[in-house]
Amino acid sequence: MDSTVKPQDTDASTAEAPSAAGGLQPFLHDAVVTLHAPSLAISSADGQFRGGVDGFYHADRRALSELTVAAEDIPLAPVQGALSGADRADFRAVLRGLGETSPDPAVALHRRRVTGAGHMEEVLEVTNSGVRHVGLRLTVTAGTDLATMEQVKSGRPPQTLTPQAADADRVGLSWAADDFTVQLTSEPAPHAVHLPAGRLSYDIELPPGSSWSVALHCSADYADGDQFPAPPEGQLPWRTPALRSADRGLDRWVTQSLADLDRLRLTDPRSPDADRPDTFLAAGAPWFLTLFGRDSLWAARMLLPLGTDLAAGTLRTLARRQGAVTDPATEEQPGKILHEVRRETLKVGDQLALPPVYYGSVDATPLWITLLHDAWRWGLDSGEVEALLPHAQAALDWMRSQADASGDGFLKYVDHSGHGLSNQGWKDSHDSIRYRDGRLAAAPIALCEVQAYAYEAARGGAALLRAFGRPGADAWEEWAERLADRFRKHFWVEDEHGPYPAVALDGDGRPADAVTSGFGHLLGTGLLDADESALLAARLTRPDLDAGHGLRTLSGDAVGFNPFGYHTGSIWPHDTAIAVHGLVRSGFPDAAASLAQGLLTASAAFDSRLPELFAGHGGETGSRPAPYPASCRPQAWAAASSVLVLRSALGLDADVPAGTVTVAPAFASAYAPLTATQLQVGQDRLDVTVAADGRVDVSAPEGLDVVTR
Repeated sequence: MDSTVKPQDTDASTAEAPSAAGGLQPFLHDAVVTLHAPSLAISSADGQFRGGVDGFYHADRRALSELTVAAEDIPLAPVQGALSGADRADFRAVLRGLGETSPDPAVALHRRRVTGAGHMEEVLEVTNSGVRHVGLRLTVTAGTDLATMEQVKSGRPPQTLTPQAADADRVGLSWAADDFTVQLTSEPAPHAVHLPAGRLSYDIELPPGSSWSVALHCSADYADGDQFPAPPEGQLPWRTPALRSADRGLDRWVTQSLADLDRLRLTDPRSPDADRPDTFLAAGAPWFLTLFGRDSLWAARMLLPLGTDLAAGTLRTLARRQGAVTDPATEEQPGKILHEVRRETLKVGDQLALPPVYYGSVDATPLWITLLHDAWRWGLDSGEVEALLPHAQAALDWMRSQADASGDGFLKYVDHSGHGLSNQGWKDSHDSIRYRDGRLAAAPIALCEVQAYAYEAARGGAALLRAFGRPGADAWEEWAERLADRFRKHFWVEDEHGPYPAVALDGDGRPADAVTSGFGHLLGTGLLDADESALLAARLTRPDLDAGHGLRTLSGDAVGFNPFGYHTGSIWPHDTAIAVHGLVRSGFPDAAASLAQGLLTASAAFDSRLPELFAGHGGETGSRPAPYPASCRPQAWAAASSVLVLRSALGLDADVPAGTVTVAPAFASAYAPLTATQLQVGQDRLDVTVAADGRVDVSAPEGLDVVTR
């Protein structure tokens, strides 16, 4: 999310403005974030919770805002703090001067954090490696404001609450407000509990070579349970691949991404089988740890080479909430796929108020159709596909009604409520859609990439209808071609570098002619012909868009370019990965390889955990990209981008209904020798090896013909 003045908008995103009271969204770029959705913990690198954005959270509510450790009269010097897994971290500090007989430290504190769904454990271990007996008083101070996530993000959380004693059978502290309860307990029990200060004190005696430890356990829960619970253990909805390449950075990026995605999983409580509920990916931590249509769909689509279970769970979760009525307040319409779901109304400043279930997304609906089509081709069971076809037909009907309502045949959006999102594509901050001269486009707006999504959805929908004996396939193919003709006539503009599609058409049908990363979303969808694709491939590799670490959302030559602009110059990994895949599908592997290498370089700068977005200054200003300080990290589609890049490098595609799997290495030689085992097509394993000399070996499921190039 953006901390600059963007009063109206979200994507898995709600950009907000500083308030008149001076609240500023806190920064995250140097935080250590552990998560197990719907819970997470955020701290500085020393492990302490000190307010700001720090804390342990559960389901968009802060359970602890303070958890500090101190030794009475002894300085605590942090020396290390880092993740040891997606849901755990280690922090080390030295108790300066205590027991020391030389310049070497003698007594150290090791703090181990494990975040679970609804609980967090902190183990504090003090070790005396010196030769003297030492004694100390260790004090843990805990507190909370029970703030909502939006209160934290606003920079104006409520006051800290006074703790109460924990339940009678446990020693510790507790807090409660509304229907939310938090408890912090200690094993062993502290020597003293100080109320109302919220302090737990321990008197420790350590002979040489000994250690002492205490386990702090924090639990948080809602009286009515979680809106989207964590999944049962052992039900991972994808196959975890084993990757080994000549570039260990690629291996680490994929490994870290899959670990993060595992802990971003949530389930749908409306699933008919409570023992095996449908699973989807929450959009990102900390701001968007819930269901977002667009984000969850894109992430599931990127992970199709690992299996179709996640796609099926995502499709069904969204289908259960597919629009049924017309409601301007929520933007619900028959057949429409939702934008986001929250526990309560989301209020940002005085202008933005999104209802708990909000449908303000113009692209989630065509993306839903395309995910169903792609999952079918990757081997989703035909019975599961057929059960979702009525929802696909409703989504197709929504596309047609939207195109008809606009009068010019394009899918458009406008905020009907007056307090919703002013922009309803993935670049949904209020200043993202503009002209080259910096002016903002007025609604209703037709985005270029949404027309591409609609084209692809219409073609994919037609394929599904034909394959399952449903009427209408020919009509949808004709609809798609008419859309492509209209796009060619109305969207293309020209500057000194040649023709290109405008980012959008404004409310008067005029092209908003800014040069943006949106070009990448058009490639490979079928909307463009070969010559048009070649023009866009060339534009994407120009230095005004390609920053060396990925694609800038807005050309560096544009009026209003800001490398820290949320959608006006920053770099989003998923955006670049989509372009990489589109370039490969369109026949431009060299351009794809360059962009993929930029993402790989960036991943190393972020310890293999690419954030939601980062600054678009460019490689010429330094080898490490600057962070976007308020960015989510991890973010589902940023993490899933690693798998899409791997798929693109291998030129991997599947058509199980037709009995084929394609492996046509595009730029895999950059990482060769490369072996990717335990990929998945249908319900069976797929292994691919690319040797250093370019030779390809594929082990595919029985019954599938392997096409290699």
